[in-house]
Amino acid sequence: MMHTRRGFGGACAAPHHLAAEAGRDILRDGGNAIEAMVAMAATVAVAYPHMNGIGGDGFWLIKRPGQAPIAIDACGAAAELASREFYADLGYGFAPSSDDACASPLAKGTSIPTRGPLAALTVAGTIGGWQEALAYSTETSAPEHTPLPLTQLLATAIRLGNDGIAVSASQQALSEKHLATLSQLPVFAERYLGQSETGDAIAFHEGARLRQPELAATLAHLAQAGLDDFYRGELAARMAEELEAAGSPLRLGDLNGYQARRVTPLKVRLRDSNIYNLPAPTQGMATLMILGLYDEMSALHGIGEEEGNTPRHLHALIEATKRAFLVRDDLITSPDAMEGGLKGYVATQQAHLETSALAEEAEKIDMQSALTWPYEPAEGDTIWMGATDNDGTTVSFIQSVYWEFGSGVVLPGSGVMWQNRGLAFDLAPNSLRSLAPGRKPFHTLNPSLACFDDGRVMAFGTMGGEGQPQTQAAVFTRIARHGMSLQAAISAPRWLLGRTWGDVSTSLKLESRLDGDMADALRALGHEVEIVAEAYSDTLGHAGAVMRHPDGTVEAAHDPRSDGGAALT
Repeated sequence: MMHTRRGFGGACAAPHHLAAEAGRDILRDGGNAIEAMVAMAATVAVAYPHMNGIGGDGFWLIKRPGQAPIAIDACGAAAELASREFYADLGYGFAPSSDDACASPLAKGTSIPTRGPLAALTVAGTIGGWQEALAYSTETSAPEHTPLPLTQLLATAIRLGNDGIAVSASQQALSEKHLATLSQLPVFAERYLGQSETGDAIAFHEGARLRQPELAATLAHLAQAGLDDFYRGELAARMAEELEAAGSPLRLGDLNGYQARRVTPLKVRLRDSNIYNLPAPTQGMATLMILGLYDEMSALHGIGEEEGNTPRHLHALIEATKRAFLVRDDLITSPDAMEGGLKGYVATQQAHLETSALAEEAEKIDMQSALTWPYEPAEGDTIWMGATDNDGTTVSFIQSVYWEFGSGVVLPGSGVMWQNRGLAFDLAPNSLRSLAPGRKPFHTLNPSLACFDDGRVMAFGTMGGEGQPQTQAAVFTRIARHGMSLQAAISAPRWLLGRTWGDVSTSLKLESRLDGDMADALRALGHEVEIVAEAYSDTLGHAGAVMRHPDGTVEAAHDPRSDGGAALT
């Protein structure tokens, strides 16, 4: 049985134990939580390549003692060539028309291709996020803190790339699931698939050694040249050539123009805490809205502390999720597409998190009957990690290549696997998330951070695309409202409203441990319930949490559904 790790000093949690250990080692060497997170991010990019990588995007929440939390948006925008017209010329999307409402579908379909170079249409922002986080660390650290060099922060990732990692069970399973598609991408097949005796592509089995020397060399180059080289240096020029040669619309100018940015996080005030998350283009507002609605509903309907993991607890969160997703899907797009710019758009999102707005939405929720739910959810593969240090700095971080293995485009010289986050764009001309050069795609990514009135600070989050807000709400309410430990809250059986990977149904999925009376009670309330066969299903996300108490106690926990670890200094 897994237990919450407790101690004094620093703590790290990650979906792969090597990443948690890399962060712990940085903390032991005098680094802070921000520096530890960069080491963790680089390590997990090597150790968990099916879920994330340096060719993807990332988002940060950082809380330094005595200062307000800050957020870093490390999400890349669509290439200057990536227009609806560009895809229409290649047979995707809709034929240009003087009347957009009458535009006709083109021969190759109305969506951006899911894999291959045409799926690699947005700049990879995650390295820029590392760069911006380290700049913030330098600006806000005490004068006596000597920043650790990149050579030290990236050392574990470089070593693992050269020496090899043991392929995880989830990497094997997802390689097998997408073998037919990914095996058609020659560089991917060469680097991330094996060969049978007859020469056919096969997935590496669990425990096989996977070396990534080109990726290791890229990280070693960045350690020496600096992270900015990814966008405006020798590495950027080489990657731009390889992207163009592969058929991607990305060019050197797109990389040159990229900069991660600090943004003011969204906040919801609960009865005993402030919870923070990222604004658009992420779905962070949805996570905060669910938690705010649950607090309002608890007061309205008397959902007590003893009701954790009861039908009323689940029903309240599920119905709050529906209300939050309805608002989200009418609102969240690229800030660049909205009038008033980023500042006005953040204010619009924040308005939905005010107490009066939440109370109005909560009144619409029926505790006796489920809202009918004909909904089309979003997919995504991601990692979440958290860290806290001896001085009290706490980081909540998330990094992703969108779908498992992203676009599948591996740049041969650098070993960088590029994301396919641009699939979140729509090729329809009048869509809220319509593709246009320079726009940012909708992101399921959203790390959370809670600052309790009693002085506790908790970073928490999960991978899982559409399930991220749902799992975060489950974990937080179990800890903060129903008295569960971090590990118990993460390990407890979970649910997912919406489509699982490769499935078209939008039903309410329950892990098998929630079968029986719980499933029957939810069906009686009108939920369309399906039972997921596994007791601990990978489909329900890889959650984690770290918490710092005002007396210096730290706690960390990770998900038994992943290959994760919690490491303390």
